[in-house]
Amino acid sequence: MQAPEFKVQGWCPGALRPMESGDGLVVRIRPRCASFTARQLLGIASAALQHGNGVVELTARANLQLRGVTQASHGPLLTALRALDLLDSDPAIEGRRNVVLSPWRSAEDAELAMELYNAIAQGPDLPGKFGFALDLGSQRVLGTTSADIRLELGAEGMILRADGCSGGARVTRDTAVPEAMRMARWFVESGGVSEGRGRMAAHLKRAALPFDTSQLPMPEAAEIVPGQRDDGALIAFEFGILRAEALSNLAKQIAEVRMTPWRMLFLPGATMPDLPGAIIGPDPRLKVYACTGAPGCPQALQETRALARRLAPLVTGVLHVSGCGKGCAHPATADVVLSATRQGFALAQNAKAGAEGVVLKPSEITLETLAKAM
Repeated sequence: MQAPEFKVQGWCPGALRPMESGDGLVVRIRPRCASFTARQLLGIASAALQHGNGVVELTARANLQLRGVTQASHGPLLTALRALDLLDSDPAIEGRRNVVLSPWRSAEDAELAMELYNAIAQGPDLPGKFGFALDLGSQRVLGTTSADIRLELGAEGMILRADGCSGGARVTRDTAVPEAMRMARWFVESGGVSEGRGRMAAHLKRAALPFDTSQLPMPEAAEIVPGQRDDGALIAFEFGILRAEALSNLAKQIAEVRMTPWRMLFLPGATMPDLPGAIIGPDPRLKVYACTGAPGCPQALQETRALARRLAPLVTGVLHVSGCGKGCAHPATADVVLSATRQGFALAQNAKAGAEGVVLKPSEITLETLAKAM
C-alpha cells in the first residue's frame, strides 16, 4: 500500500490558532454553550466580509468557520471577535474547549457546560481533537457525534460514558463535571496521549477503564431533519456552507441561534425564516458530505462538491466525497465513499475515507458505473 498523500494535523483550527488552507486561513469560532445571539451573528457576518472571503461553514463540532482570512486581516478579525465576546484568553484554552451540546439543552445544561469549560481550562493537557458531549435534552441526539467523554441520560438519570463503551456510570449534577475530569485525567495518565494525539475509543482497545459501565444510555432519537418544530425552526445548508450575506439576513429575523453538529441551525422559539438557499425539509443533500476539496484545500487531490452535488440524488444512504484520505467532512463510515486520488476517486462501500477501491475518473461516475462497481 502506498503512503498516504496527505498530512494529518492532529488538531482543529481556532480563532487564536487558525489553520492554513488553499484559500487562506481557516478561523474557527467556538461559541459558549453552542449559542450565538443575533448581535454576534451580525458581527460575524460583517467580519467574514471585511476580513475573509465571505464563506461561513458549519462544522461537525457545532462551531462556525470563516475562510479566506489573510495574515494581514487576522489581527483585525480577532479585534472584531473580541468585541463580540467570542475569544478565549489564549490558544491553549481555546484548543481544549471542545464541547458539543444538544441544541435542545436546558438552562441547567448550559450552566453545566460553563462549569465544564472552567474545569477543562484547569485540567490535563488533552489532545487537540479530544472532546466532550453534553447530550442531556429530552432525547439523545449526539450518539454519532465525535466525542470522547459523554454526559447523557440513562433510564435512572445522568450517566458518564466513555466513547467506545456501551454503558456508563451514574452521576449527578454535582458530580458530573468532577467525574468527567477524573476520566480525562485517567486517559492522560494511562497513556492515552501519544505525540499530542489520542482518542478514547482507540485507547480503550488496549487499556481497561476503571469506571462503572453498567448504566445504558437512552436510545438514540430518530433521524433529525430540518423543518418547523413546536419549539422553533431547524434549517440546514448544502455541505454546511452559507454566505455571510445569508447569515446577516438570518440574524435580522431571529434572537438566538443554537449550533448543531449536523450542518443545521436550531432557532429556538422562531418560525421558519425567509432564507433563500436554506434546506427546510427532507432533501438528498442532507446525507451527502464533501470537504472543501481542490483548490480550496492544499492537500486535496480533486474537486469534490460539484461531483457530490451531482451524485446526491443517485445514492441511497450516506455519500461521502473526500478530497483526500483524511475524511475531514465525515470521519465515520459512509454507505458510499469516494476518496480522491491523483487518478480519480477510489470507490468503496460501507467504509471510511481512504479505503481502497476501484478508481474512477469524475466523468465516469454515473448511476450505472456506481451500480456496476458495487
